[in-house]
Amino acid sequence: MAVIQKYGKNYSYDLVCHKENHPSDKIGAPACHKKWPEHTTWSRPVARVWTVVLLLGTCLLYCARVAMPICAVSMAEQFNWSKRESGMVLGSFFWGYCFTQVFGGYVSDRVGGEKVLLLSAAAWGSMTAFTPILAHFCSQPILSMTLARFLMGLLQGVHYPSLASLCSQKVVESERGFLMSTVGSGSYLGTLVIGGAGSLMLDLYGWQSVFYASGLLSVLWAYCMWKYLLKGEGPIITLESLGSGGPQSKLSKRHWLRLLKQPAVCAVIVTHLCTASTFFTLLSWLPTFFKDTFPNAKGWVFNVIPWLVAIPSSLFSGWLSDHLISKGFDTASVRKLMQCFSMGVSSVFTLLLCGNTTFPWAVAFVSATMGLTTFSHSGVSVNVQDLAPSCAGALFGVMNTCGAFLGVLLVYFSGYLIEATGSWASVFALITTVNLLGLCTFLAFAEARRVDIDYSKVRHHDIHI
Repeated sequence: MAVIQKYGKNYSYDLVCHKENHPSDKIGAPACHKKWPEHTTWSRPVARVWTVVLLLGTCLLYCARVAMPICAVSMAEQFNWSKRESGMVLGSFFWGYCFTQVFGGYVSDRVGGEKVLLLSAAAWGSMTAFTPILAHFCSQPILSMTLARFLMGLLQGVHYPSLASLCSQKVVESERGFLMSTVGSGSYLGTLVIGGAGSLMLDLYGWQSVFYASGLLSVLWAYCMWKYLLKGEGPIITLESLGSGGPQSKLSKRHWLRLLKQPAVCAVIVTHLCTASTFFTLLSWLPTFFKDTFPNAKGWVFNVIPWLVAIPSSLFSGWLSDHLISKGFDTASVRKLMQCFSMGVSSVFTLLLCGNTTFPWAVAFVSATMGLTTFSHSGVSVNVQDLAPSCAGALFGVMNTCGAFLGVLLVYFSGYLIEATGSWASVFALITTVNLLGLCTFLAFAEARRVDIDYSKVRHHDIHI
């Protein structure tokens, strides 16, 4: 007799127990053979606490990340850096960021995303706080700052894959959208906080204060998480724990190549690659677009308003997706709907920037574009957890690495288009084309059922009389 637990509408065969004539049966305890480990999901009150904590953590992540770009001009003046040298310091973060995406997800899937988040936050928070010291006590500040930014990228690269792994293991399907969208809005909140408070501290106390404040607050966040949520348990990651992650890790190893051959998994990777690269391109070029097109406009308007729109938009998309799923709508259809807003409707407002427009309308179009783009937090970003919760962290790392590399290429190519055509319309048309390519792929192949399980073997082992 087989007993199969179902989660949501997608029948995921997570736990299979068989009652047979084992010695344990004789004393009234049926033998139970677990095919996959059972993860205890958070209760709703616990999930709410973790949502707030992870939101603050992501906010501080971006405060520490954006500290260097904010202080770059002042540091360049003090240390006599050229534009090329400043670009080398700022760009070194990206290379480190790409290298640890997959590794961070791999470790999180085996030892728990909360441990990886805690250790990485303590490390990159300390690195941020020590940045001014490294700059002053090194004979070649350009080398120490380049190395520091590279290490920052390495340490922060594990954050989002760890979040994906943690959410897939601890959050039920009908609540993942809101949690991920809320935590994702921390990036916009952090950009706003460091842009406002950081600029004020820069003027009043110097660039060093920005690094000290963001770094120490990040370390304090890591300590509070360890003390009150993890109850002081040591976040120890051993080689033994990495090598023996139990049946779950064995399953992901055994089926990794088969997993990448699944159309739904390929669709998630391609779609995330497209949406991440276009978002990165917009983030990089929009300030230049406004300065070139509207030279007399106030910078704080187009640097602040779109992010103010993005925060409530991200929260609304998470609430909407979870609400639709709880009302009985198919999970895959909801994910596709969210992605239609993120890549389809947003592209309409992007194309509107191609024509002649006034500054208020341009700010409105950009705000709508950025706000709608956040719907991907409830679409493709959560879909990876639907498809492969056993290795969601590592798979999200693959997605994020691909998206980051394509993002850099797209940024460079956009610069070439601007110089070659002398028009911003070509860039916005390119962004729209990439978005629509990703959207069509997602609509055609995306699913929400688990694909990290060999269902034929499950059915074979489930047949008992």
